[in-house]
Amino acid sequence: MANADVHDIKSRLEWGQPAFTIIDVRDRCTFNQGHIMGALPIDMEDLVNRARASLHNQREIYVYGESDEQAADAVRRLKSIGFANVAEITGGLAAWKNVGGAVEGTAS
Repeated sequence: MANADVHDIKSRLEWGQPAFTIIDVRDRCTFNQGHIMGALPIDMEDLVNRARASLHNQREIYVYGESDEQAADAVRRLKSIGFANVAEITGGLAAWKNVGGAVEGTAS
């Protein structure tokens, strides 16, 4: 898993295959304005510690951020601590919205 296609993730959710976690590494204020439905808000500073404490390292994890570069950095950090099934959601929230993915938040 390197990059994840938003169509694939959306299809998995629609078919009731939610055996994965979506992490939003943007700041909390931005997250509150709008995010992928069900995403966990974990900012970059807390990512390693929170992931170690609350996620199984074999869990499938999809990450998005302010940019693809931020998401790629988060993926690298998670892989460096033993998470094997991690991918970035290329295009982030904008790509998710473009395929009609469910969002929640004050501005959505």
